[in-house]
Amino acid sequence: MRPAQNWKDYELIDATAGNRLERWDKAVLVRPDPQVVWKRQPADPRWQQADGVYHRSAQGGGRWEMRRRLPEKWTIRWGELTLVVSPTGFKHTGVFPEQAVNWAWYQQKIAAAGRPVRVLNLFGYTGGATLACAAAGASVCHVDASKGIVAWARDNAAASGLTDRPIRWIVDDCAKFVAREIRRGSFYDAIIMDPPSYGRGPGGEVWKLEDNIYDLMTLCEGVLSQQPLFVAVNSYTTGLSPAVMEYILKTGLVPAHGGRTWCDEIGLPVSATGGVVPCGATAVWEEG
Repeated sequence: MRPAQNWKDYELIDATAGNRLERWDKAVLVRPDPQVVWKRQPADPRWQQADGVYHRSAQGGGRWEMRRRLPEKWTIRWGELTLVVSPTGFKHTGVFPEQAVNWAWYQQKIAAAGRPVRVLNLFGYTGGATLACAAAGASVCHVDASKGIVAWARDNAAASGLTDRPIRWIVDDCAKFVAREIRRGSFYDAIIMDPPSYGRGPGGEVWKLEDNIYDLMTLCEGVLSQQPLFVAVNSYTTGLSPAVMEYILKTGLVPAHGGRTWCDEIGLPVSATGGVVPCGATAVWEEG
């Protein structure tokens, strides 16, 4: 497992009985996590003193109980990036901190390439990966189906001082956009995908990871340049193992481009125990 250990403004303080206790700069929040199946007596007093607690609803979704007035939005920093945090009605805050271990890897690959790199970031969410790649010198095409989420990503670019970087912001269904890029003859040296388990496109298109990921990954082979650098696919679906995603990459890309594939879980270190909570998986093809 690869833990995201290089945060200063975020900390996973503790995790037990289906919940995480997290620090986002100075704010402390409790959020549910279905992977936290263990139950140990929480010793940290911040469990009871947390500024906000997210309560799941039996009907789906949930609500925040704010015990202390927090700003609607605030920022945290990762390296040279500044990211806007805002608790949403779906428990998320706009930042998936475990992805920082991947952001750092993308930056290393881009910096070491020694050539211009074009990155396609599909399901780009609020832009952490996009901005990490742009800060490392890549030009990036950021695609997400939600207009509001793309606006949030642009706010992160402004907060990080990266508005002058070559970033295209696209609101579109990812598969439809890739198909158009193939027809246009557009090519990319790196592709990042962070698809949801389930979602809907701007035109009502239904996305289900298990049903759609193979076709999308196969489609994306059509926009890879003749000298691709890497392809990375992230998954939060427990029913789809990282080895499955790696197998798709291996059989699709290695015969055409050589290189190698690998996969691993990503996670967050827990201050209280020294353990690591798994938070999804990444499968990668890279040149070499």
